Amino acid sequence: MVPLASLWLPVLLSSVIVFLASFILHMALPWHKHDYARVPDEEKVRSALRPFAIPPGDYMVPRPETREEMRAPAFAARVAEGPNIVMTVLPNARWSMGRNLGMWFAYLVVVAIFAGYVAGRALPPATHYLVVFRFVGTTAFAGFALALWQMSIWYRRSWGTTIRSTIDGLIYASLVAGTFGWLWPK
Repeated sequence: MVPLASLWLPVLLSSVIVFLASFILHMALPWHKHDYARVPDEEKVRSALRPFAIPPGDYMVPRPETREEMRAPAFAARVAEGPNIVMTVLPNARWSMGRNLGMWFAYLVVVAIFAGYVAGRALPPATHYLVVFRFVGTTAFAGFALALWQMSIWYRRSWGTTIRSTIDGLIYASLVAGTFGWLWPK
């Protein structure tokens, strides 16, 4: 068993490495260029929604108030008439990449801590690189990718976006696993 405290270097270093890799995947490569489509006549849509001053949050349109309403013919007609929307409304302010990047880095550290914890409970010091890689990589992949699938299953998020993000998760997990395998206590 390896105490989590002795894994601080691979936790932090793998988080920095994944942070840099995610920058390359999202900013330098066209990999995620088509994750979000533009709505037709965007300015008309924005102008039509603006008077409602919708507060930031997650919304579904149409949304029934009760199960009974969901089964009602009138609700079925609203669904058939469309549009049917699942959306996230952001605040009307400049986007702060600093806040998002800080939260992203904290998330990377949390995934690395969990991956290190699982491997540390299961493996002794001086474990072979590939064994550490397997334990850490599997746990990190679960943290980075598996929960993304529910958005495509339940809310019809594009499977292309989900698959690209899952591949990102596989890359990130491999980088975390490689760092832990390299720096595993002897």
